[in-house]
Amino acid sequence: MNRIIYFPLVLLVFIASCNTQKKASKFRFDTPEAGTLVKKGESIPLKLVFPSEISSFDSVIYAIDGEVLARKTDSTPVSLDTEKAPFGSRTLSAKLYHGGEEQVAYSNIVVVPPSPKRYGFRVIQEYPHDPQAYTQGLEFDHQGVLYESTGQQGRSSIRQVDYKTGKILKKTDLSPNSFGEGLSIVGDKLIQLTWQEKVGFVYDKNTLTKTAEFNYGRSSEGWGLCYDGKRLIKSDGSSRLYFLNKDTYAEEGFIEVYNDKGPMDSLNELEYIDGKIYANVYTKDIIVIINPDTGAIEGEINLIGIYPDKKESDNELNGIAYEREGKRLFITGKNWPKLYEIELVAR
Repeated sequence: MNRIIYFPLVLLVFIASCNTQKKASKFRFDTPEAGTLVKKGESIPLKLVFPSEISSFDSVIYAIDGEVLARKTDSTPVSLDTEKAPFGSRTLSAKLYHGGEEQVAYSNIVVVPPSPKRYGFRVIQEYPHDPQAYTQGLEFDHQGVLYESTGQQGRSSIRQVDYKTGKILKKTDLSPNSFGEGLSIVGDKLIQLTWQEKVGFVYDKNTLTKTAEFNYGRSSEGWGLCYDGKRLIKSDGSSRLYFLNKDTYAEEGFIEVYNDKGPMDSLNELEYIDGKIYANVYTKDIIVIINPDTGAIEGEINLIGIYPDKKESDNELNGIAYEREGKRLFITGKNWPKLYEIELVAR
């Protein structure tokens, strides 16, 4: 009886030992482990495990994203400097040449930016805001006139607002099937997104009369929109921001947005301020500050507590507007009764 129990146990140990030896003899990366987060600018060692049956080899070639990093004839580790590596997942490979044969090992790292600067806030002034406005886009023009896009099917609109009183000066309702989203201004035109209809609307800024429509490209939905003076920048709820031609509205590229923990998705309403993109993070009382050239999140504004009566859903922070003449920052949210002028406080 004891022998019957003992034999399978010995067999399992033997199999496990063989598997361990097989793993140990396989050509592979020892470090870094796949998916390792590396902050841009850090140097990390690339260390390989070589097959146990190979005592010498012709060469090993290291590469990152297919670009050769180093060629070696010994097994000492290679140092990878990530200063010039783009953010995101980077593929590492090593090709071992021995006896006319090639073996390949793979791993990957995720290059992320340094931790963002942290900001709190101070409320400078409060203004009335329509509590029935499901705010999706908020924008001042160069004359200091406030425009707002509101959402929800059957309630969506584009409007001109007296921000000091909250009074609606002009308003155009969308069709009942349209769900209004992000808003931006290009010259004398208002550009408004819709959520899942994959279509955007163009209006005359002065009359709020719709003059044109355009279809989306690869981006699946319409969330936020801003203008950097040369191109429109669009979010779709993912970690990507898309660049649109300001005249044709065609997508002409995108960036991936990263913080120090990896890709940042749920990017919502956008505003372009002094060379940076400010973005609401959906369902969170947070605004992130994004470098449009690299996609790095360089700052994070914590707005927890600014509107203490906020409900759990359909009441999120979602509205950023910058009054450029006075360099004033305003925020609000969906169905909030207040528009807040705030000042950032570094932490």
